[in-house]
Amino acid sequence: MIIYLDQQPLQVRPGISVAAALAASGDLRTRTSCTGRPRAPFCGMGICHECRMTIDGHRQLACQTLCRDGMQVERSQ
Repeated sequence: MIIYLDQQPLQVRPGISVAAALAASGDLRTRTSCTGRPRAPFCGMGICHECRMTIDGHRQLACQTLCRDGMQVERSQ
């Protein structure tokens, strides 16, 4: 299955979350903080909101969103 991370194709296993796909890719960055520092998933269960990303045009938590074929995922500013 393919998702698109910042418009680049990324092969992922079916049934995993977007956060898990990022971890498997080796680049955990999900967004940039207001001070310009890279952020990544922290709690993995939707409490910390560090994994907010734009997924198919909507701000969502990467740890709570399962990958779908063709999904568009963007790191947020």
